[in-house]
Amino acid sequence: MNPYKLKISFCHPKYWLAWSGILALFLSSLLPYSAILWLGRQLGRLSSFIVKSRGKIARRNIQLCFPELSEAEVEQKVRLNFENTGIALLEMGMAWFWPSWRVKGLLKVTGLEHVEQANSNGKGIIFLGAHFLTLEIGARALGLAQPCSAVYRKHSNPVLDFWFYWGRMREHNAMLDRTDFKSMLRTLKKGEALWYAPDHDYGPHKSCVFAPFFAVENTNTVAGTSNLARTKNSCVIPVFLKRLPGEAGYELIFYPQLQDFPSKDLEQDTKRTNQQIEKMVSECDDQYMWMHSRFKTRPQGEPSLYQ
Repeated sequence: MNPYKLKISFCHPKYWLAWSGILALFLSSLLPYSAILWLGRQLGRLSSFIVKSRGKIARRNIQLCFPELSEAEVEQKVRLNFENTGIALLEMGMAWFWPSWRVKGLLKVTGLEHVEQANSNGKGIIFLGAHFLTLEIGARALGLAQPCSAVYRKHSNPVLDFWFYWGRMREHNAMLDRTDFKSMLRTLKKGEALWYAPDHDYGPHKSCVFAPFFAVENTNTVAGTSNLARTKNSCVIPVFLKRLPGEAGYELIFYPQLQDFPSKDLEQDTKRTNQQIEKMVSECDDQYMWMHSRFKTRPQGEPSLYQ
């Protein structure tokens, strides 16, 4: 039974701010795409003065990952990242409220033959994703190309949680809590597809290992991709959505499935998934979620990288 239904309790005044934001997203979704891009950039620039703590995190992450960059180059990337974050906010309205034909009109799909081959072989597919700022519109795009189940983290605000769930279920089969590993395995055993992103730091956990990510040698990384891929007759196909320059829309890119994966070495497998995510990030690093504290968990005895 679907637990996500509108409830009378959502009318409580403590949720009015959330409802105001949802209304604003709906109204913005009625604008032409060019206007959405322009307005999103302005919101991003404004937010850089409001959430300075997030700017510090993004700046530090970029410095750690790309130590060869000059200070001016780092600041340029932080500025672009804020602009893309503003666009991403309005893309939520697009993802939640746009009809499918309007999303398809801005969508280019590359590498779909890799998915079709896996489907023809009856394989369960693990779509290896990452936390790009195009995450919400990317969910719609992926669902239009290949409906699947997706792993997600519940929002603490129940009203926003309802809308995130509803929006992501526009094209997909199911949303699975990131702790529900058994349901993920069942999905793959049935020969279905599952979107999974292992690139956030959720703190120390037995399912995590330390593996390199760009120039940070010890990055706390969820090893679930390798564990899921041990499901019989399944494969891993990396995928992500990037926003194209100007008003050209989006490109959904499916990479060839990972070969000889998983291996018997969990740490080596996790290193390979990080390397694949690096490739995706390198295609549009200004659209990656740099404002997340990716390196907050350190090996025992190592100091924080954010001090």
